[in-house]
Amino acid sequence: MTQNNCLALLLTTLGLVACSPQEAGPDEPRQASAETAANYDGTAGATAAAPMPAMAEGPLYESELLLNTYQLITDGKRSGEGYFSADGNRLIYQAELEGDNPFYQIYVRDLVTGATTQVSPGSGLTTCAWIHPLLDRVIFASTHEDPDAIGKQQREIAMRQSGVQRGYSWDYDEHYEIYQANSDGSGLVNLTNARGYDAEGSYSSDGQTIIFASNREAYSRPLSLAEQRLFEDDASYFMDLYIMNADGSNVRQLTQSPGYDGGPFFSADDQQVVWRRFNPDGNSAEIWTMNADGSNQRQLTDSAMVSWGPYFHPSGEYIIYSSNVLGHANFELFMVDALGEKDPVRVTNTEGTDILPVFTPQGDKIAWSTTRTPDGTSQIYMADWNHQRALELLGR
Repeated sequence: MTQNNCLALLLTTLGLVACSPQEAGPDEPRQASAETAANYDGTAGATAAAPMPAMAEGPLYESELLLNTYQLITDGKRSGEGYFSADGNRLIYQAELEGDNPFYQIYVRDLVTGATTQVSPGSGLTTCAWIHPLLDRVIFASTHEDPDAIGKQQREIAMRQSGVQRGYSWDYDEHYEIYQANSDGSGLVNLTNARGYDAEGSYSSDGQTIIFASNREAYSRPLSLAEQRLFEDDASYFMDLYIMNADGSNVRQLTQSPGYDGGPFFSADDQQVVWRRFNPDGNSAEIWTMNADGSNQRQLTDSAMVSWGPYFHPSGEYIIYSSNVLGHANFELFMVDALGEKDPVRVTNTEGTDILPVFTPQGDKIAWSTTRTPDGTSQIYMADWNHQRALELLGR
């Protein structure tokens, strides 16, 4: 199973194809170039070629950890990737609503009043948004400046209406850029301005820097024939983590690993970064942490499956994430101590797929994307979080 197919399994299980679907490429062996091999900083030490680890059901803790659970987003066909403002009173997220654009757009929900505002332009693809911790500002990734943005929308609508069945994969559209805007969507500014997929961005807690994922390397230098074949099979093979100033200046590369590094977030004190790293063959993903300057990279999980969407609790004591270690199509939430010194603890056990968990900056609530909805579509749920019980279960 290629990396794109791993993501396709997850996304189609959730109905969360946030970008234009395309046919998945054939499986091919993955290998790093000589230049990359000389510099890379380590690959995930597990692969789906290994036998699936045995994990008994064990004790079930959801009723102790998640309290007062309810569906937060009810508008539209589906929603996902919700992230809180610094005061915990707003949530920025992506949702697919009825209209002439079949792809996700970005919205901000006031959790006090319930008022919702669209902040993305309305055309093209969007994903991965964040609210500035100090200013009335947001960032998100978008392809609205793609000259063919409207054409892609029209072709997608026609394809869905045709009923044609196809394989799905995440589309690493080279027109994705990270944009800054005021919280009402005005004042749009392109921060990245580089050919390639620039997305998955989030602010540091002081708002001074943005960490993000990009495959810009593949567009910035001539590729060998072998590299070109790898890139054509899977555009995420060259994905690494980068950091830049909040105005888009001073871009620095943090990781140099064959395979997909993505989904990065700072710890609350901005000293650490957590992300997920796919093996070069794309068959498994594990949770990693590092210092904010890219040093001291540390693998925390070894599930030999897909461990994905990690997020620090603001205490810094542990990380919550999603994994299909219980079965390929069964994604549940787990938590692991910040040093990975003990076995992960399962968090959810309700039927349905649970992914992309995030805590409020106060650490007392959690939001995540799930298909536990009455109609089985993916929507954002929210619950109170029992931090003390989490610490007990982790032996902290």
